[in-house]
Amino acid sequence: MNVSAPFIRRPVAILLLTAALTLAGLAAYRHLPVAALPRIDIPTISVSTSLPGASPETMTNTVSTPLIKEFSTIPSVREISTTNVQGASSITLEFALERDIDLAAADVQAAIARAQPQLPAEMRGSPVYRKLNPSDAPVVLIVLRSDTYPPPRNSTRSFAP
Repeated sequence: MNVSAPFIRRPVAILLLTAALTLAGLAAYRHLPVAALPRIDIPTISVSTSLPGASPETMTNTVSTPLIKEFSTIPSVREISTTNVQGASSITLEFALERDIDLAAADVQAAIARAQPQLPAEMRGSPVYRKLNPSDAPVVLIVLRSDTYPPPRNSTRSFAP
């Protein structure tokens, strides 16, 4: 049997079928849920600590290291990154995608409580944690500058032309 025979015998029917499939494809294409930046909620928690006057090396040795040791025991932690600056430290914990962020936050709070006796007594308060979503970061930042108007002295004040 010749596969192309029905197409040759009925060209008008095939033309109409092709047009109908094309129109259906165009109509369906308009309703496809496609995003340039897909929405992925990566469970991420940031822990901030403060020890006024401490050098970055002191922050690493006395604050970040005991916390990281406790955080590394939490299940489903994919990545731990830390930034230590003069008098402050920030630790970012990234969990596996299937991990519930609320349960991860409870585990982080328990790890902070376990590490508290190992932290310096001079610290003002305990480490503070908060849930983050890296996909909420802005894609484009716009900065405006004017040669006519000076920048405002206070961010809550505005000026009129």
